[in-house]
Amino acid sequence: MDGQDSGDTKQSTADMTQFVQTLLQQMMGDRINELEQSINDLRTEMGVEGSPSPLSTSKKPDEPKTEEGSA
Repeated sequence: MDGQDSGDTKQSTADMTQFVQTLLQQMMGDRINELEQSINDLRTEMGVEGSPSPLSTSKKPDEPKTEEGSA
């Protein structure tokens, strides 16, 4: 009888584990979707829509150097 009891316990534990994992995946999926949407909204507000922005910001440090030289 002990063997059957432990088997039932293992099965119910496995079911509970599966249930919790599924629940977590659903919650995380919704959360990630919300985060991605928020990031996209922020990018749109800032006017950043691609990779060119890092290139333009890397060119800016050259400008202050020329200003310092002329001053």
